[in-house]
Amino acid sequence: MLRRVYVLCSLAVVGMACFPGRLAGQELPYFVTYSHHMEEPGSLDFELKTASGRPHEGDTFLGTSLEFEYGTRAWWTTELYLDGQSTAGESTVFGGFRLENRFRPLLGEHRVNPVLYVEFEDINGANKSLLEVVGHDGAADLVENNRDTHAEKEREIELKLIFSSNAKGWNFAENVIAEKNLSNDPWEFGYALAASRPLRLTASGRNCRLCAEDFQLGVEMYGGLGDRYSFGTRDTSHYVAPTANWNVPHGPTLSFSPAFGLNDQSLPHIYRIGISYEPGQVRRWFHARKEGR
Repeated sequence: MLRRVYVLCSLAVVGMACFPGRLAGQELPYFVTYSHHMEEPGSLDFELKTASGRPHEGDTFLGTSLEFEYGTRAWWTTELYLDGQSTAGESTVFGGFRLENRFRPLLGEHRVNPVLYVEFEDINGANKSLLEVVGHDGAADLVENNRDTHAEKEREIELKLIFSSNAKGWNFAENVIAEKNLSNDPWEFGYALAASRPLRLTASGRNCRLCAEDFQLGVEMYGGLGDRYSFGTRDTSHYVAPTANWNVPHGPTLSFSPAFGLNDQSLPHIYRIGISYEPGQVRRWFHARKEGR
C-alpha cells in the first residue's frame, strides 16, 4: 500500500510539472515555517505535502496533507487541510482536517513583518503529516498501530506569531507556536526558524525551465519547547532541514527537504516532498461565468 501511495505522488508531480498554468510568484521553500507572504486576493492555491520517516522501533510511514489556500483579502489568507497517512504493514487512514487563518496587520514591506495565525484542528492520533512539532512530540508517538490511534480524537487550537523579513534577496522567518488541546491538556509550545534565497536575483531574460532564478535554496530548524508545566528543551525533539524548490515557469512549484533529527527523541530522518499549483484568479473566473463571458 505504501508503495502505491509513493507511485501516485510521483505521478502527480510529473503530471503537474507538464500541465500549463499560471504561477503567481516565487514561493519560498519552507515546509514547516511560515513567512509574511500571503496568497493574492481572489487566488486559489492547491498544495500537496508529504512527510516520510521511520521510527527506530516502528514501520515506515508516509503522511500527506492536501491544502487549499485562498486569498480572502490582501491582509487575510485562509486555508483548509485534509490529512492522511499510510504505514507499511498496517493501513491507510484519514488523519482529519485543519482550518487555518493568517492575518497580516501591517501591509507593505517593513523591516520586520508580523503575521497572526489561528488554526482549528479536528484530527486523530494517527495523523502523521508532521506540519509542526510542539510540546514533547517525538518519534515514540509515531510507533503505535493505526488501529489504536485512529480512534483518538484530538480537537486543538493552534496559535502562531510569525515574524518575517526580506533583505538583499534573503528571506528570514521566525515562528513561535502555542497549541492547546480543547480537553484538559496544558498548552504546548514550539518554534520554527528558516532562511532562503534564490540562486539568482535577476531574471536572465531567456525562455527556459531551468533558469537559476527559478530555484531557491534554504534551511529550516524546528522543534518542541515543552508545555506549560515543563517549558524548555528537555525531552523534546528538534530537526534541521535543508530545503529546495523549483518554480516551474507557467507551472507548479516542486519542493524537497530532507530533515535530520538532532537528538534521541527525534526521528532519524524526515523526507518531505511538496507540489503546489495556482490555476489563477478564481474570483475573476466566477465573475466572468456569472456575466456570461
